[in-house]
Amino acid sequence: MRAPDLVDRNVTADRPDALWVTGITYVHTRSGMGYVCFIVDAFSRRIVGWRVASNMKTDMVLDALEMARRSRGGRRLVGLVTHSDAGSQFTSVRFTERLDEIGARPSIGTIADSYDNALAETTNGLFKAECVYGPDAPKLWDDADELELATLTWVHWFNHDRLHSHCGDVPPDEFETAHYAAQQN
Repeated sequence: MRAPDLVDRNVTADRPDALWVTGITYVHTRSGMGYVCFIVDAFSRRIVGWRVASNMKTDMVLDALEMARRSRGGRRLVGLVTHSDAGSQFTSVRFTERLDEIGARPSIGTIADSYDNALAETTNGLFKAECVYGPDAPKLWDDADELELATLTWVHWFNHDRLHSHCGDVPPDEFETAHYAAQQN
């Protein structure tokens, strides 16, 4: 049975780790297709996990999920909703079971409706515009390994330097730091 849509196109969160969105995009390379999975925190737009692979197997999204969990201290994330499209990787038993193990609940939008996962699609679009097809990008990437190195650099820039209007024109890292500082006062 497929997970329900717990988001209903409302991709807002009042704190970090309340809602993550995820999806997969693809990039043509000389050696075949490269696939990229991002996991984005809806509160700050921070990319908390990601993975580049030469296939779209469930292991790819599980690796991105594990990176996201570890980036948040490796603890259980009780109350977290993880929203995705209806791709087989996200509807798989292994992905759903892993979410349950870390305390998260799956949420899946309707089939063939990019509006149901607009934040993930927006992140994919920014990645392609700024990294994959940006002014410093090669005309065609050699392989998934080359794409992975470029993605690493882009994600770091995206989280620590890129200004986001959603965050009051500060980077996601700074936005989250300010949130936690305000909680201390």
